[in-house]
Parts: sequence; C-alpha cells; structure tokens
Amino acid sequence: MILVDTSVWIDHLHANDERLSQLLLDGQVLLHPFVTGELALGNLKNRDEVLMMMQDLPHATMATVSEVHGLTNVQNLFGLGIGYIDAHLLASV
Repeated sequence: MILVDTSVWIDHLHANDERLSQLLLDGQVLLHPFVTGELALGNLKNRDEVLMMMQDLPHATMATVSEVHGLTNVQNLFGLGIGYIDAHLLASV
C-alpha cells in the first residue's frame, strides 16, 4: 500500500497521473484523514465527487501525538523543515 500525500493528489486532480491512476485501479492507495481534510479545504473541481470517492479508499491508522513525538525524536526529524502533518503521515505507516 502507498500512502499518497496531498500534493500528489492535487497534481493528479489537475493533470491525471498515470502511476497514481494505476495504483488506484490496483487497490494500492492508502489515504490519511489529514490528507482528506487538506483536500476538502481546497478549491477542488468536482469536490463532492472526489471526496466521496476518497471515502471508499482504505485509510491509514492515525498516529497519536505521542507516537509522532517519539518518531520525531528517534529519527531526529526536528529542525529539518518537516511539517506536523507530514510527521503524522510518516508516523502512520
């Protein structure tokens, strides 16, 4: 399974990404609730249709705040410019 980030979804929704399309057809795409939330807050063409389709995808388990902080410390992710949402995505896989 591949956890797809918000920026990849945005690129795919603007200009079809063949690799992501194939992964979707193969059932290999994992979605994180924070990615869905970021997309829902954006200006999506066919917003309702896109968000409904995403509901049918398998969802990643959300990491707890403690798990994210632990990953940040163990992997020395602090000071690298990684955002909190991206840290959550990393911790969820």
